[in-house]
Formats: sequence, C-alpha cells, structure tokens
Amino acid sequence: MDRRRTSHKDKLRMLPSIDRLLLGIDDAVEVYGHHAVTKALREVIQERRKRIINGRSSNTDEDSIRQAACQILEHSTVPRLRRVFNLTGTVLHTNLGRAILPAVAIEAIKSVAADYSNLEFDLDNGERGDREAHVESLLCELTGAEAATVVNNNAAAVLLVLNTLAMNQEVPVSRGELVEIGDSFRIPEVMQRANCTLVEVGATNRTHLNDYRAAINDQTALLMKVHTSNYKIEGFAKEVSETELANLAAEFELPFVMDLGSGSLVDFARFGLPREPTAAHVLSQGADIVTFSGDKLLGGPQSGLIAGKADLIRRIKANPLKRALRVDKMTLAGMTEVLKLYRNPDKLQQALPTLNHLTRSQEDIRSQAKRIVPALLKALGKRYRVEVVDAASQVGSGSLPTRTIPSAAIGIRSDTAGEDITRSLSAAFRKLPIPVIGHVHKCVLLFDLRCLDDEAGFVSQLESLPN
Repeated sequence: MDRRRTSHKDKLRMLPSIDRLLLGIDDAVEVYGHHAVTKALREVIQERRKRIINGRSSNTDEDSIRQAACQILEHSTVPRLRRVFNLTGTVLHTNLGRAILPAVAIEAIKSVAADYSNLEFDLDNGERGDREAHVESLLCELTGAEAATVVNNNAAAVLLVLNTLAMNQEVPVSRGELVEIGDSFRIPEVMQRANCTLVEVGATNRTHLNDYRAAINDQTALLMKVHTSNYKIEGFAKEVSETELANLAAEFELPFVMDLGSGSLVDFARFGLPREPTAAHVLSQGADIVTFSGDKLLGGPQSGLIAGKADLIRRIKANPLKRALRVDKMTLAGMTEVLKLYRNPDKLQQALPTLNHLTRSQEDIRSQAKRIVPALLKALGKRYRVEVVDAASQVGSGSLPTRTIPSAAIGIRSDTAGEDITRSLSAAFRKLPIPVIGHVHKCVLLFDLRCLDDEAGFVSQLESLPN
C-alpha cells in the first residue's frame, strides 16, 4: 500500500504546471484567450490527477495535455444551433426549425442584420414610423383585412387578442376545439393567462349553434372558433360554420375571432394538397379577427399573424403586452419577402421551399434515392443492406394531421438486424459535419429524401462515417 501511494505521488509530481504548459500553447491563447486556455488546461490536469489517484493510467506528457486542452476548446466553440439534414419525412418539423426560408428572405435578413435600417423610421417624412408598416400592407392585400399586426408566434397572437378583447369576461368555445397546441400548451391555459373565462359549449364530437346562443350573456366578450388543424374528429360529428358564428356574433354585437392555427394564404388544393381554410376565406365569411402562424404552411419565419377589422387591430396594438410580444427587424425583413412571393401564386411552388417540398413527386424522390444508394453502400461496406423503399411523408407542426404524402426513402439494415446496431448507426449519422436526422423503424434506419435539397453535400460527407 505504501509503495502504491509512493508511486501515485511520483506520477502526480510528473504533471507539469499550468505556467509551463502555457509556454507552449501560444497559438491557442491567440485564438481563445488566456483565461479560456488556462481553464481548459486545468480541466485536463484535474482529470488526469484523478485518474492517477484512482490507480488508472494517465499520460503526463506536456504535448498530450496541451492537445487535450485544445480539443476541449475546439468543442466549446462548435455552434449549439446547427444546420442538419432533415430526412425524417416531416416537412414542417418543429424540433428541426419548421419552415425553411426562401433565398430572398435570407438575403433581406442578412441586409438588415448587418447594418442600420429604417425599422421605425419613415423615410418620406423623416420622422418616427411604425415598425409593422413593412408587413401590414402586404397582409391586408393578401387577406382582404382592414389592418394587421405581427407577434412572435400564434400562441402569442391568441393570447394578445383575448387579453385585449376579453379580459375579465367570458369566451364561449366548443369542447371539440379545446386543442393542445404542442409541448403541453392548451387553449384553456392560454385563455386563463389572457385573464378571460372559458365557457365550454357543446360536446366533444357535436356542437350546435344553439349551444353558443345559450352561453351568451352580459359577460360574453366575443365568440371564438378554433380550427382543429392538428387533429380531426370524424364519424358522428358536427361543428358550427364560420358563417353561422359570424352571424350570431353580429346579432349580439360581439366580435368573432377565428384561430386558424397553421394558417394559409393560398388554396393548397391548387397544388394537389388537401384543402385548408385560408385567412382571406375566413375573413370573407364574417370573421372580425383571424390569427395564424407564420412559420408553418405559410413558409415564413416564426411569427403569429393577426388580421381583421381596423378598430379591433388598433386596440390590440395598444395593449402593453404587444411590446413584450413584438418581433424584431430580422423577422419583419424575412416575412416581408415571403409575403411578396404570394403576389404571384403561379411561381409560388418553385419560390417557396415549404411548398416545393410538399409538392415533390414520389418519382422524383425515388430517382434521387437511387442515385444516392451506391454512395451509401460504398461508405457503409458489406455489413449493411441499403435499398429504396416507399414512404409516407407528413406535413408536420400540427398541419393536415390526417393526411400523408407518398414519398420514397432509403432503408439501411444491418445484416445482424439488431436494433442497438441500427440506433448506433443512426447516432453515427448524427455526428457527421452536417448531422443527418432520420428515424428508426423495426431495426431499419430510414431516410425520407423529400426535404433533401443539397444532394452533393449529403453524399460528400459520407466518407466521414466510421467503417
């Protein structure tokens, strides 16, 4: 025991001092700074000291310690938010950032981010301006609304509208429309935070106009309908239409608010996709206010859009919460360019990445998969079988939940067919320079290529896979 302790002490004495290690690491100090390099060296020394004390082998060579410290520093500078290849088959994947912006929007964002801008400055009269003027006119043009405003997401839009128009009052909503938006955020909880009282009407599967009529009293602030964009009730079901609710609201001189959720500015049926209600249609049916997301079916940056009657929008903009929920210059710049694309629906499919991905043909995706298979076989070797299989893509983010889109995927299966091996391979793809995200199903790693635009970039990094 004494000899072991003596050996430990001898090895500990061999660990070089921080000052000595700093003498040979000038390049790292130049890049990362003296403090960061010192901290990394101490971390390595501490780790190796523990190994020695615990009787484990530990390299006390100076160059080895410096190299380990540099690896720590390099790892610390890798961006936490990174680009990935979305091969999950879900186009608007919440965990992967939802909509991809078109090039014109990205250029606009870069322009205003890199320099000063006229965010709240009117260039015509040289005075302070309205930051939302850049998008409001476009939203009104595309929806037919009298006025519009923008906040940081659709949950914020619903919260702001209810807090403005229904604070300390009641809002009837069908039980079949009390949706969970996502990540456990639910309409009743949003309403509670807006300081209004939810009045549930009807049943889960059937709600009638008289259910709303019976709920209206002196405390009723508005009527609200929520488009169940992330689920569908089928079978013995009934809901009240926008027109019926709008007429009832008008009868009692109440605002009618429609939350579209995912939202859309064009009829998706013209592109061969399932029909979704548009903001313009809802407003034409009598809604006074409509709220919807900017980063889902619309294909823009994260935002919540509110459009409707000018007097109501004016009240919404004057709410002190509006400042807390407002969007920044980069969101406004990106959204402006995305909205401009909707002026020309005939070219929208090619110009808007979200719509382009949603409308890719299965045959086009299958052809791409066949081109990629040889490169995967070369990178993975004979241990895996790689083949092209049929797949079903999803829109995602709660949009069109009951419909899938025919697609094609590459299926990778180990000869041993073990799920642990498949998941290890999936982890290896996630460790590539540009992580590749697919999904594992029955011991097969599947890459749905619907959203793969950079085919060359994907193939070029396959050589980094471990053999």
